[in-house]
Amino acid sequence: MVRMQPQPAQRIALVAFPGIRAFDVAVISEVWGVDRTDRGAPRFALRRHGAGRAPVGMSGGLTLTPDQGLEALDGYGASDLVVVPGVEEHLAPVPEPVLAALRSAHAAGVPVAALCGGAFVLAQAGLLDGRRAVTHWNLTGLLARSYPGVQVVPDALFVEDGGVWTAAGVAAGIDLCLHLVRTVHGAEAAATIARAMVTAPFRTGTQAQFVEQPTPCSDREADALAAVRERALRHLSEPLTVADLAGWAGMSPRSFARHFTATTGTTPVQWLLDQRVAAAQKLLERTGLPMPEVARRCGFGSEVTMRQHFAARLATSPRDYRRAFRAAAEEAVTEAATEGMTEGVAG
Repeated sequence: MVRMQPQPAQRIALVAFPGIRAFDVAVISEVWGVDRTDRGAPRFALRRHGAGRAPVGMSGGLTLTPDQGLEALDGYGASDLVVVPGVEEHLAPVPEPVLAALRSAHAAGVPVAALCGGAFVLAQAGLLDGRRAVTHWNLTGLLARSYPGVQVVPDALFVEDGGVWTAAGVAAGIDLCLHLVRTVHGAEAAATIARAMVTAPFRTGTQAQFVEQPTPCSDREADALAAVRERALRHLSEPLTVADLAGWAGMSPRSFARHFTATTGTTPVQWLLDQRVAAAQKLLERTGLPMPEVARRCGFGSEVTMRQHFAARLATSPRDYRRAFRAAAEEAVTEAATEGMTEGVAG
């Protein structure tokens, strides 16, 4: 019996140079550097690339030893994704070999992502000229003043422009990493990793909810809103309205919408649509339900409406989404069955 080979590991390149943030390195390592294939997660090959093999100093007195040189980023197809951690000194010069390697990787069509203050590194490399980018809300002004050619987005959690990804501060780096997993491997793969990290598979909203401001609502109201969101997730198949949600919270629709947006950074309507799309992604990955039934269970009302929201949020159709991830799932099942038959024969 010929054994099917597993899918090759996605190759992730972490760029290491003096002054990178230890937290961001830890996030990258946790998402792509832990083997969770026994739980159904994809295979990754995380490598740490530096200008040399000497330990690189990070924040907090920690060090990171590169296991690869920068030549793997130079456009010869050695990496599938390049990730740049944030930096402590945002305007400090980055070694030219690092900047040159980032430019070369992007020119070769490799996606390049930066967490938090890593946007300043990409800006130094010229990769953000004329592109939209985001960084921590407290650094957006500095980024705009220091690099006028960058179109700074003030309140997004993460953005993509021309194959270049940037994320806002700290926890938004986790959001971006999980999103990058989701775009290649699907929502269930990202959810598997998120569960292991005890974090949300995705967050909606903007940075605006984290900017220093008076507390928007009392603990009682926050608890009520959390209970409403939980209840809404159990009733996604129903045609929920803002008035319905407000009634569950014991508020007027206007007051509810104001508190909801202040707490989550997004409107009740947008939040509901995001949850419906996420639920549809899981059904498309896990089941063979007809499209109208998927749409019904997720509260879209019709396949046409579901298709419109998929196009707006994911730039694809439900059918194409299912097709992309069904092939990988079927191959995994076949591989497992083949392995079991081979072991049975051997036994």
